Amino acid sequence: MRKAVIALAAVSMLAGCVVKQDPPISDEVLAASVYRHDGPPRLTLYTMINNRSGRGAHTSLMINGSQRVIFDPAGSFRKGGIVTRDDVVFNVTPRLADVYTRFHARKTYHVVVQELDVSPEVAEQALKLALSRGEVPDAYCANSTSEILSQLPGFEGISQTWYPKDLSDQFAQFPNATRAELYEYDDGDRFKALAEYDPAKVIDNMNANGY
Repeated sequence: MRKAVIALAAVSMLAGCVVKQDPPISDEVLAASVYRHDGPPRLTLYTMINNRSGRGAHTSLMINGSQRVIFDPAGSFRKGGIVTRDDVVFNVTPRLADVYTRFHARKTYHVVVQELDVSPEVAEQALKLALSRGEVPDAYCANSTSEILSQLPGFEGISQTWYPKDLSDQFAQFPNATRAELYEYDDGDRFKALAEYDPAKVIDNMNANGY
């Protein structure tokens, strides 16, 4: 009973992980949406933090393997022209990766970006796990992301967690993991901010590379 109460409390706290419905995507569209980034095999953990409370609101994972995708469990980055199936965002070009990050950074939230280079084998296993995970229920963003990470060689010490900040803290324990934070102060409505986004008018204050 106590475990059930704890789980319910975690779900309540993680209301920022919203439910969405991905439109059907054909295999042909997916095949045409493969983007291969020329950077090193890499895992990029995104953690969205509430600027007022300091609590984690969402977790996602960009994976650069044989293709680059974002595992965006129970996420809301869904818009015409964005190819998504089962909570995996495809065709993650540098432009799309930048828009994804800025979509979440606004006057009410900032984004913590942690990068860790891995072996090609680890990146490919992470990609396969993300592609096979299926659509994630509401509020399971950190839970499902930590589940994937904990199955990777070298990541066995990752404990499955409900809390985005807890997962971020665990990820930070890897010696070569880098960390950057993106603060922006545009409209609190991220969908409005995405519609109005103009990269020519934005000064990038993020110190991370590899997008």
